[in-house]
Amino acid sequence: MAKTRPGTGAAQPNPKPPVRPSRAEAEDAVRTLIRWAGDDPKREGLRDTPSRVARSYEEFFKGYTVDPADVLRRTFSETDGYDEMVVLKDIRFESHCEHHMVPVLGKAHVAYLPKHRVVGISKLARLVEAYAKRLQIQEKMTAQIANALQEVLQPQGVAVVIEAAHQCMTTRGVHKPGVTMITSRMTGAFRDDPSTRREFMSIIGQSNTDRLANV
Repeated sequence: MAKTRPGTGAAQPNPKPPVRPSRAEAEDAVRTLIRWAGDDPKREGLRDTPSRVARSYEEFFKGYTVDPADVLRRTFSETDGYDEMVVLKDIRFESHCEHHMVPVLGKAHVAYLPKHRVVGISKLARLVEAYAKRLQIQEKMTAQIANALQEVLQPQGVAVVIEAAHQCMTTRGVHKPGVTMITSRMTGAFRDDPSTRREFMSIIGQSNTDRLANV
């Protein structure tokens, strides 16, 4: 079945998932990288490294096995008319840069204004995890979290702010430790109402709210 791209109404074909190599092929690839780095994968200290790396990758990239829509599917309507902001801040995550496959370490702040239904707070953390445990760029991850919440819950608005350190620029390249990248995505009331946006940014301890209205 074709999916509809958000905001276009046009049906888009489902992308064909890539063929997943076997574990043996993955471990052989690690051995190749070890040799390319200049070491011997047969020496004692590296003999089990290919297997360990394969197991690590299963954990690092388990988000590919999770459907974010399923994470949010169970919602609750018994809210006694609650329609104020719901915020989950400081959601720690570990991701990997899709350009260099090195860690991206940070935290996400997620908020929405319910219209009819709410979702369990643990599902917000699981949603962040579902997208973080993939090869990512921070801008895309920010938009994916916000878009999933907006599409599934249909709230009055969604706000997502992510702060992260990228080891692709702290441990290689320009070597600038201590640098944090901040991205945001606002929809609905958070985008259109400055006071709602300011309230959210105040709750998560951010300033310059107009600059972060929609990065």
